[in-house]
Amino acid sequence: MKIAIISPDESHLQEMGRLLELNHHSVVLASGGKTKLRSMAEQDAPDLMLVDGLCCDLADLALVDYVTTHHPSTAVILLCPTQTPEFLIHSMRVGVREVLPSPATPEALEAAVNRVAAKLQGSSQRQSGQLLAFLACKGGSGTTFIATNLGYHLAESRSVLLIDLNLQFGDALSFVSEGPPTLTIADVARDINRLDASFLAATAVKVAPNYSVLAAPEALTQAMAIKPEHIDAIIKLALLHYDFVLLDLPRILDTLALKALDRADRIYPVLQASVPAIQNAKKLLTVFRSLGYPEAKSEIIVNRFEKGGDIGFSEIEQSLPGAILRTVPNSYKEVNAAINQGRALLESSRSNAVSKSLAELAATLIPPTEDARGFLGRIFNSKG
Repeated sequence: MKIAIISPDESHLQEMGRLLELNHHSVVLASGGKTKLRSMAEQDAPDLMLVDGLCCDLADLALVDYVTTHHPSTAVILLCPTQTPEFLIHSMRVGVREVLPSPATPEALEAAVNRVAAKLQGSSQRQSGQLLAFLACKGGSGTTFIATNLGYHLAESRSVLLIDLNLQFGDALSFVSEGPPTLTIADVARDINRLDASFLAATAVKVAPNYSVLAAPEALTQAMAIKPEHIDAIIKLALLHYDFVLLDLPRILDTLALKALDRADRIYPVLQASVPAIQNAKKLLTVFRSLGYPEAKSEIIVNRFEKGGDIGFSEIEQSLPGAILRTVPNSYKEVNAAINQGRALLESSRSNAVSKSLAELAATLIPPTEDARGFLGRIFNSKG
């Protein structure tokens, strides 16, 4: 666990640092007081902050409130020589995990840190979602359709956020909703210091009860202000609050895209059965190997596949040895109609072959042991 320690007392600082390092924690020390709180939370992104001596003025707790609000994954423990009931109540209200005496005994400090570590580990196991990245091997492959409509299938039983990272020309929202977004990812990036779960949810467009889309910027100039660190922060927070986070990526493998691909649990390159697309898929797989990605991390989706087409499945397999392949059948008329209406295909035709194919893909991503079983299971699951 990464722990930041702030104390105006150099001896307290060094003693706590040595103790926690002996317990195999990564420790960052800062000699000083309350003015270090915000900068350390933002620059070091610790799992836990130990703040010594902040207990004289209740107004100082506003600084703690900022940290717990804007960095919800960072826990805070205060160490105070005197503790009034009023101070303890206000501390808990702003999200402080514990208040210990200062200086704390080694036993008390270790026990408190272990309690926080256990809670963080449990929270991570409960909340960490899956990150799925989609990118086209060639323009017009249908990547955005696949990503947005798979999101609809996953959202039938899980919470889903799709992030449109095609920042200059992204139109993912239009595939599942009519009308422009009120806010976009550019608004999040501009106010990145406000980023928390409620801000993220308010910025995204809710297209179904369990499904939201964080739209791409409306103007090209807005896209230029979005930095890789903004995207990283958004993804990190989203994974704590959604079961699935889907990324609709552009074809350009820039720093922003590579950061997203590094984080992804699964990558889905999308192509149609054509020689240029298959050649581009080869290049992508070569890049993935050079980045050290295991083969199982990527699964190529052959979209609009026709068994009687010019290029058969076996030919694609031979051209992309070792690649995991999945096909989505061609249903151009129905798919195009759904796109033009700004609706998911699932809404208009659950029995469509494309809908069934995407349902099968969704089923592979949701382990059967997690699914509600039977009629009663569905009832109780819908109430949770």
